[in-house]
Amino acid sequence: MTSQPLSQRVGAAVRSRPPVVTTLLAVVVALAALIPLAYVLQSAYDAGWSTAEQLIFRPRIGELFANTAKLIGLAVPLSVLLGVGAALVVERTDLPGRSLLALLFAAPLAVPAFVASYAWATVWPSIGGLSGAVLISVAAYFPFVYIPVMATLRRLDPAVEESARALGLGPAAVLWRVVLPQLRLPILGGALLVAMHLLAEYGAFASIRFDTFTTAIYDQFQSTFASAAASMMAGVLVLCCLLLLIGEAGVRGRQRYARLGPGVARRGRPARLGWWSLPVWVGVLVVLATTLGVPGWSITRWLISGGNAVWTSDLVSTLLTTTVYGVIAGVVTVAAALPIAWLAVRHPGRWVRALEGSTFVAASIPGIVVGLAFVSYAIRYAQPLYQTAPLLVAAYAVLFLPRAVVTLRAGIAQAPPSLEEAARSLGASAPAAFVRVALRLIAPTVGASIALSFLGIAGELTATLLLAPTGTRTLATEFWALSGEIDYAGAAPYALLLVVLSLPMTYLLFRQSRKVAGL
Repeated sequence: MTSQPLSQRVGAAVRSRPPVVTTLLAVVVALAALIPLAYVLQSAYDAGWSTAEQLIFRPRIGELFANTAKLIGLAVPLSVLLGVGAALVVERTDLPGRSLLALLFAAPLAVPAFVASYAWATVWPSIGGLSGAVLISVAAYFPFVYIPVMATLRRLDPAVEESARALGLGPAAVLWRVVLPQLRLPILGGALLVAMHLLAEYGAFASIRFDTFTTAIYDQFQSTFASAAASMMAGVLVLCCLLLLIGEAGVRGRQRYARLGPGVARRGRPARLGWWSLPVWVGVLVVLATTLGVPGWSITRWLISGGNAVWTSDLVSTLLTTTVYGVIAGVVTVAAALPIAWLAVRHPGRWVRALEGSTFVAASIPGIVVGLAFVSYAIRYAQPLYQTAPLLVAAYAVLFLPRAVVTLRAGIAQAPPSLEEAARSLGASAPAAFVRVALRLIAPTVGASIALSFLGIAGELTATLLLAPTGTRTLATEFWALSGEIDYAGAAPYALLLVVLSLPMTYLLFRQSRKVAGL
């Protein structure tokens, strides 16, 4: 009987037995992420089946479900098409200025969706309905697809595509049969993030009067007598989330994407657009005008209209508070996501997918429900935590775990496990092999995950209103309060600071994502 080499035996052991500590940490994080779901289920139980049945099976729920389904069915595919198309333009064509375009396509992440909605509503007062919601959603969220796809395209070995062309495949066939299959993981991860944000988004749709489950839930919670109805709606949102997770997991499959080395030590030869450069530039300018031009023009207009009076001393303290919470909560979110993302890539299986899926459940629940869940359980079981910074940071981590998990998962998938296994075969313990080998490889991904989490935390609205310690004000809450009073000029400085604060993190996310590509 032939014995296996030591490295193969250790590698098999690493793959077959997930680290105990990592598993325990992932379970703890998953349980914390399920707190909002527990709150929804408890509310349903307290209401009783007859009441729950009356609240769920009614025409209003059908109308909201249709609106939400149409929104996801249109906005997600369009975000994928726009994100993949932008990545291909930047990484696979000779379009002049594509280095600048690479950053500009990521810049819409610096504009929170409710700020973009505010901008469009002031420029186009009649905007609304499904078409308006789709326009704002795609403009705000397509970078979730663009950034990971762009980073993956930079890492792909150009020799594979060149070999396909040498075998007689045309450009379209190479794209469809060679390139796109290798982009499946970032496309699915980005699409899932877009869908989750659409399920939970409130401010962007409230501004243009488009009803979804989230806007209806917020309206119901305006009255203490309607909390049961709101909880039932949140339960339907959770079911929608589970359907999306099952679909994404089924399409994703078990394929591995890691490879040793960068392949050919050169960039691939870009496709020559020729006369196609003109229509491509027209499309690029339309995208930039929609995503950046309208918000920039609207904010500038209201700043000029408001004059010096809108620049108050409260702006500095509000900016500082938002920054501190964003950085601390971003680090906590990524630290919590790392065990789950690691298991999802290194030890895939049904129970690991269940742990991973738990992190997306809370993201599909509106922030106001997450906030109420944390308030309710803090008052009941952890009174000292009520209205404290740690409780708000914990809620942020639960809300934005999917952003970190998806980004970390894509980076870990490209870190070759054989290097870690080699370190184990040379006597290093599992934690030591992780720190010395794996953590160095995924460091750019960790930085990108923190930046992406910060962008969401800085613009979070409804949970912040409920959980922030007394006297705490963030840029998002102040902007929303002023814009809700139709004081658009007073809200403009807060919108501008939100964008200015988010720009460095967007640039960091962009740079770190390109580092993940190894080029």
